[in-house]
Amino acid sequence: MRVTSRKTALTYRNKPVDAKQIGRELGVRYVLEGSVHPSANHVRVNTRLIDVETDTHLLARRLDRDPDNLFGVPDEATKRTAVSLYQALISTEALRATDYPGALEYVLRGRAATMTQRKCEVYTQATGLFEQALALDPHSAEAQSAVADHLACRVLDEMADMAAADLARAEGLAEQAVAASPRTAFSHVARGHVLLAQGRYEEATLEYETASSINPGWPHLYGHLSDCKLWTGSIEEAVPLAETAIRIHERDYSIASWYLSIGRVHLMQSRNGAIAWLEKARSANPQLPMVHAWLAAAYALNARIECAAAELAHARGLNRDGR
Repeated sequence: MRVTSRKTALTYRNKPVDAKQIGRELGVRYVLEGSVHPSANHVRVNTRLIDVETDTHLLARRLDRDPDNLFGVPDEATKRTAVSLYQALISTEALRATDYPGALEYVLRGRAATMTQRKCEVYTQATGLFEQALALDPHSAEAQSAVADHLACRVLDEMADMAAADLARAEGLAEQAVAASPRTAFSHVARGHVLLAQGRYEEATLEYETASSINPGWPHLYGHLSDCKLWTGSIEEAVPLAETAIRIHERDYSIASWYLSIGRVHLMQSRNGAIAWLEKARSANPQLPMVHAWLAAAYALNARIECAAAELAHARGLNRDGR
């Protein structure tokens, strides 16, 4: 994506120029504008994304913070804006009509399809779109990592009918993607998912950390790292990482997994808050088998046997790979 330089953008600062005029003069499709409003009680950061063709808002976000605790606010505002911007642009571009879609268009459509609650039909739709991208361009690192990512994620979420075959194919594609594009966060995340699904948690941690160094604003990375920290024994690091993911994007489609990560840690540490976090995860996405399984464990350990049995039955009903 071509982005106009900051110096050029600042020439429009505090001038009565509408978005359509900026679009014409700079040849851009979108304008991101923002403002900071300090007061005695809080500081508010507003951001808005405008489609210059229609002069409509595609996105409006607000961040409120205590003026006595402003450390880290610029970084947090940047990360939140980047994530929201990414999702808004992917969704908008995926809907743009194309007579002869290429590999990138199918990747965009696949990513747009994933920006909803994780369930079997979503995986099927998105993976199908990514497969079309790969068929059009077998050497595309974007398509390779997208297919690998979703095959591995489907295994991790226990929604794969052929988990072993999916994971084997995902491993090969992820290796190709990293070799072709080693400085792309997506390729390292895809390989990280494969390693996580294989139980190779230390190696997965390295891949997620590499991806995070490339794109520190990607909230999912903190969620995946939280899981890795739990399984490698660094349990005290797991909750802060999941909390970071939630703080960056509290409306994300993966929010249930982050609630699950926190609830799982509380359960492992025998804390009373486990059930509350796991119930939040279930409310956010009732389609994830593991949420019901962990909630069953939490209920059982608190002598709520009927509730535990119901959750375990639900988990088995949703599970696709027989675990």
